[in-house]
Formats: sequence, C-alpha cells, structure tokens
Amino acid sequence: MDFESNYDIAATADFIHTRNFTRVALQFPDNLLKDSTRVVTALRKRLQSLREFDVTGSGDVTDVGLYVMADTAYGSCCVDEVGASHINADCVIHYGHTCFSPTTTLPAFFVFGKASICIADCVESMSKYALTISKPILVLFGLEYAHSILQIRKALLESSMSCRFDLKSEACFADVPSSVMFPSKDIKRLNGLQEPDGGYSNNVTSDGENGSICSIGGLTWKLPKGKSMEDYSLFWIGPDNSAFANVVLTFNACEIVRYDATENRMMADFSQQRKILKRRYYLVERAKDANIVGILVGTLGVAGYLHIINQMMELITGAGKKAYTMVMGRPNPAKLANFPECDVFVYVSCAQTALLDSKEYLAPVITPFEAMIAFNRGSQWTGAYALEFGDLINLPQVEVGNQEEEARFSFLQGGYVEDFENQENVDEEREALALVNATEKALQIRDNCNSVIKGDARSGAEFLANRSYQGLNMANENTSPEPYFIGRRGRASGYDDERNKQ
Repeated sequence: MDFESNYDIAATADFIHTRNFTRVALQFPDNLLKDSTRVVTALRKRLQSLREFDVTGSGDVTDVGLYVMADTAYGSCCVDEVGASHINADCVIHYGHTCFSPTTTLPAFFVFGKASICIADCVESMSKYALTISKPILVLFGLEYAHSILQIRKALLESSMSCRFDLKSEACFADVPSSVMFPSKDIKRLNGLQEPDGGYSNNVTSDGENGSICSIGGLTWKLPKGKSMEDYSLFWIGPDNSAFANVVLTFNACEIVRYDATENRMMADFSQQRKILKRRYYLVERAKDANIVGILVGTLGVAGYLHIINQMMELITGAGKKAYTMVMGRPNPAKLANFPECDVFVYVSCAQTALLDSKEYLAPVITPFEAMIAFNRGSQWTGAYALEFGDLINLPQVEVGNQEEEARFSFLQGGYVEDFENQENVDEEREALALVNATEKALQIRDNCNSVIKGDARSGAEFLANRSYQGLNMANENTSPEPYFIGRRGRASGYDDERNKQ
C-alpha cells in the first residue's frame, strides 16, 4: 500500500493545519519507529504545501515543530500525554495499535494504519459461517482493518443479492466514529457515555425507542430495541491481540469466531481464551486473603485514572487492608519483587494492558474490577467482566465502614478467617500474638532461595520491622557519621580523598 496513504499524511496534515497547532508530538510504537523519519519528511512537505495555498491573508506563518516520541513509559496503545508535555505539545499524533482510551489534557489524532486483507476470502468465510448459525452476525474488527470494512460490507451485500449465499439475516457491522479525540472535560466521558469526538467504553447506553448503543475499544454499533449482545454471534476480523482478548472477556457469553487476515482462515476454538476467566476467578480468591495491597499506576493519561485510584484506596481500606500506591512504569517480576510485603497488586491501566499474566510474579496482579469483587463482601463472581474505567465508575460502590464483620470463608485456606482491620478494638494480648506470628513468618526461605513466603504482616512497616536485613545501620555506640555517609568529591576516575592519584 502507498506509504502516504498508509500513514494518512494528508488527513494528519489537515488536522494540524486547520487547528493551527505549532508543536506536535508524533508517538510511534517500537515496530513503526523505523518509518518515523519518512513520516516527518512527508508531513513537513504536506504542511508546507498547505501553507502556500492558504489565502487567509494573515501574513504570519509559523513553522510547525514535529517531535518524534518512542519508548513510552506505559503501554504504547495509550496516548503518552506525559511525554508530550515535556516539549509543551499542542496535540499528539498516535500511530499504530491503540486502545482508544480517552485523554485528559491534549487532543489526539489516531493513525491506525491499513493492514492488507483479501476481501473476497473474508466475505466467503463470513457467509459460510452465517449459514451454519441461527443468530445474526455482529462484525467487529481490529482498527487497522477499518479502511476495508465498507468494501467488505458492500461485497457481502452483493453476494447475498446474487443468491450465492442466501443469508438468513443481515450482518451488523461496527463502525469507527472518529479518529480525532479531544480531552474529557465533563463527567459524561468518565461515565462512558457517548461523546462526538471519540472516547468510548464498553457501556451499553440507551437510545430511547431506537435501541441501545454499544462500544468497545473505539468501535461502536447500535442494537435494535429488545436485542442484547447474547442474541448475536461475534465475527472478529484481525489478529489474536489485546483488543481481541478484551472482546472475548467482555462478551464471554457470546459465540465468537475470528478471521485471521494474514493466513486467510477462520478459527473458532478459543478454549485458551476461555481459560483466562477461570484464572481470573482464582486470582480474585487469592486477593480476598491479602493483608497488604499495592496499587500499581499503569497510566497517567487515561481520563478517570485518578478517580479509579481513589476508588481503589477507599475500597481496600474499607475492607480492613493496607494499601500503598506505586508508580513504576511498565511492571515486571523484577520490579514488583522489590515489594515482597504486598500480597496482591491492583493494576490501574487501560483496558488492553490491564490483564497481566502474573504467573512469574511473587504476588498476583489483578484488575480494578477484580478488586471490587475481592474486597467488597457484597459482590459475587457472575461471569460478567469489565475493563474500561467508565464501566468501573458506574458499578455500585461500597461504603467504608459498612463491611460485614463476621468471619469470611477462604477457599484457599479451607476455613473461616477474620480480616484484621475490621475489628477496631483489638486487645493488646491479641495484637502482641499477631505480631509474634508475623515475626516468625514474615520472611521465610524455602529450598528454592528465590521463593518467598509472606506471613501475616498487616502493613509495610510491620513487615520491614520483622525482616532480618533492614539496610545499612550505624552502630549505636558511634554517634559520628562514617566517611561513606558523607560522600566524596571529585570525579569517579579519581576522588579528592584517594591516596593513589595519577
């Protein structure tokens, strides 16, 4: 495909020019960074051409600064507003795969790219599948295939009219309403309601007598009145990536098939994806027995992230547990191993990066939705799943201090347990006994020296107090500071206090 067409050079330049942006951040994922210089060159040429044909008569022409951003601190699917703020950018042009999460401060223009697809083969696979089921089809797709959906819809209609495939019902296609997104300025965006400039959640919003509007990951579609998602079979066009996993989890009650455009074949066996729900349920049960919870901040740009962090803090403390907030970029086992006192981590991130496979971690990593089930005594696992911030904000909130105080049954421990902080008047004897138990079990080493068994410590300070090693400590009898605490002068190649100098 033509380079300028694939990267939407004309539309991007028009977006920058018509809004008089002068400092533009171009965000590339790692796999597209090799094309960044060509994109910048093409954009500059196009912007220069637009300025030459501009007949506004103002006379003042300001050059547009284009800044390439890469190596984002968080997921590359989100708009990196933090990185763009370092150069005081007026907007962000986001290239490649995106989660379409709403921004908070900067407008954004999304260039999805245009992946190749065999339209005839796709339509044939879709038609054959439609003949084998009794439900109507809802066609969802990766955003990189948005450019070909109109042709697929037209070809499907032609094949049906020519009686080649006598479809029992008309297929419903999702749509991408806009590639432009403006910052969220009201609570409607946070609640997941439809906005004219993009930014949608998984919510199903009522549209009066006309039905309801559904959306996920930038795709929107309308369901007729009286219809629900369970009445449709989903046909996904695209790879098996985080966007598809989001669809599988969110609409797990629907029958789903996937058309792989790179291999031109249809796949219907998603047993591995279905097992994800079973694992997530297990992690919820693990989280219920946690005493210390770490809140991992996985985004600083998605609208509503501060609300979710505060919501998680209230939920965790209301359940009688200690909560600590951590900002560390992209989490990995080595980073989280520095906090062995945490029994579980809650990852506040966009919908397409929130699911971490934490099998290699010392402690499980769960989503805010799973935390609401684990730490709210009134919540139960129903199979329904939510990942978008808008969906989480709309969920019923637990009132702090109203948690039930009776013992809770732990499936992992096989008996009833009591949460520490739910009992405000703990006598000194019981508190001392708990501290003794925590001291004995705080840090134990199994045969595998890399395996840590956490005890019953109720806070990070208590866990640290019971560790055998607590860092460098000055001797009690020596009150004067040691030389290595003062510091050294000079260069690393030869400090001033070194005896052997060259």
